[in-house]
Amino acid sequence: MAAPHIIPDPDEAKRALRAAMRARRLAEPPDAATLDALRAALDAAVHAIDPDGPVAAIWPLPGEPDLRPLLRHWHEAGRSICLPKTHAPGVALTFHTWEPDGAMHDGPYGTRHPGGDPVLPSVVLVPLLAFDRRGHRLGYGGGFYDRTLAALPTSRPVGFGLSWQEVTDVPTGRYDRPLDMIVTEREVIRIGF
Repeated sequence: MAAPHIIPDPDEAKRALRAAMRARRLAEPPDAATLDALRAALDAAVHAIDPDGPVAAIWPLPGEPDLRPLLRHWHEAGRSICLPKTHAPGVALTFHTWEPDGAMHDGPYGTRHPGGDPVLPSVVLVPLLAFDRRGHRLGYGGGFYDRTLAALPTSRPVGFGLSWQEVTDVPTGRYDRPLDMIVTEREVIRIGF
């Protein structure tokens, strides 16, 4: 008698991968050269997508790549930068103008956001814990970016992370949307371009 076919639970697979990637990210912080390479690759990729439009970035959570030097560079070059404000679970993020010397406000889940005006970004930089070559990303489990990207169909989503965060296959659910591009310190992976 053949063994029954067992379909893996994507939510359980996501939880396990999420825990492993968080632990590794905290245990292996990137060195300065790796961060510089990632920021340079993001700078070039974003410029190629839209040389002047507003960019939505992030204020780094513990273990996330720190993009703040790149944000300052873009701001000094005259580009509009916005950062996400996290609302209640189930609600899409909103993006608000960021100024280098502006006040930052505490949000839920350890997030921080500026109090500037709302902005519709042309490019959304999307943090991730893991990614695959199909453009799927593993986030933190709240679904904030999935809802946000669905609400911003004209914005181009660009995932960013370190090359070691690549996995063969990110478990996906029915609402997971692949990114158009993923940028690491080593390469740019184009999916929707």
